[in-house]
Amino acid sequence: MTSSEHQHWDPGQYQQHGRFVSDLGAPILRQLNPQPGERILDLGCGDGALTLKLVQAGCEVLGVDSSAPMIDAARKLGVPARVMDGASLDFTAEFDAVFSNAALHWMPQPEQVIAGIWRALKPGGRFVAEFGGHGNVASIVNALRSALAARHIAAPEPWFFPTPEHYRSLLQQQGFDVQWVELVPRPTLLPGDVGAWLNTFAQPFIAAIPAAERADFLSSLVEALRPSMCDEDGKWWADYVRIRCHASKP
Repeated sequence: MTSSEHQHWDPGQYQQHGRFVSDLGAPILRQLNPQPGERILDLGCGDGALTLKLVQAGCEVLGVDSSAPMIDAARKLGVPARVMDGASLDFTAEFDAVFSNAALHWMPQPEQVIAGIWRALKPGGRFVAEFGGHGNVASIVNALRSALAARHIAAPEPWFFPTPEHYRSLLQQQGFDVQWVELVPRPTLLPGDVGAWLNTFAQPFIAAIPAAERADFLSSLVEALRPSMCDEDGKWWADYVRIRCHASKP
């Protein structure tokens, strides 16, 4: 997670509207294959729901996140965690693995993030992650940009959604041996309508709208997205596309 200028994380809101993010982290957790006794850094741990599974697996875990409220929530679960910016990791050869789920797309300085991951890993350590990839929530992004353009407002760029080729290149430039990087389309059922998703995850866009106009802005977006995202049963689906990667430090 991040707490950028216009994106702030509320654990209660996240629990209600974003719990699917950690619930759907099982595939990348299996790829990590955590072993008892391993020291693992969870980069962008959020409220610690997925990090707790590493603790329960017998790992020595530290979660880091730039959102103080989310770190507080993680600590309440019993997860060792501290506030730290993902672009400013200050570890040196401390971890057997660095793990990250649904967080790296919030970190717009990937070279600095990858360099910090490299420093944090012991020689032979591994980096396993999943995050938003090229084309992630494209329907929502395009609708947001169009709605802002209609109001003559420049759209922000809060997310880093790379292609597999781009991300592989960044890892290799740092010196990682890349086992694989893959793009995985994953249509995702939302717990509510897209309005709740926007309020939870698209705050940088909403913040560009004058406060008095935001309710109408969101209502119009929901209706614009209804034909493409809402099925005949009234369920809303987002066009998530994920990057999954596995790399190691020689």
